[in-house]
Amino acid sequence: MKGIPMQTGVLRVLRATAAAWWRHKELRRTGQTGQAQRLERETVLRDLGYLKQVALLPGAHVICGEGGTFIHLGWTTVSTLAPIERFPLAALAVARGTPFIDIRPVTDVIAFAHLPRVARDGSVDPDFSGPGRSVQLTTYIDMVEELGAKIANDPRPRQST
Repeated sequence: MKGIPMQTGVLRVLRATAAAWWRHKELRRTGQTGQAQRLERETVLRDLGYLKQVALLPGAHVICGEGGTFIHLGWTTVSTLAPIERFPLAALAVARGTPFIDIRPVTDVIAFAHLPRVARDGSVDPDFSGPGRSVQLTTYIDMVEELGAKIANDPRPRQST
């Protein structure tokens, strides 16, 4: 796939994840190996597409909280109820340099709920107040970090002190 260097480790993780899914295991158990393999290939290709989008979209990021892990891709969100440690696709995205926001340490959930969303296309909303407001990813990270979130793969420019 163009834009993503095909690393054996990435493909190995995606294939293992697809093969471990309960539906694919059940198909294999009932002798429907061909259908299981087809669905696993589709899953791997879909996940490779997500990794490509994560690498290309300006506001793409991974966020993990008590409610699960989410890969935000602008208009699309890929999620699971599990922590990032149990979501291999998100872990791969973070390992490849995608900004990661860990909101599990945030205790003020009301303040967090009132934060604006990240702009879908990387553009700035000129008036980011009121319902539906949006800000750039770096501005969002500034806001959520003040609430206690931990940031990995920080996209903000380094400031010398």
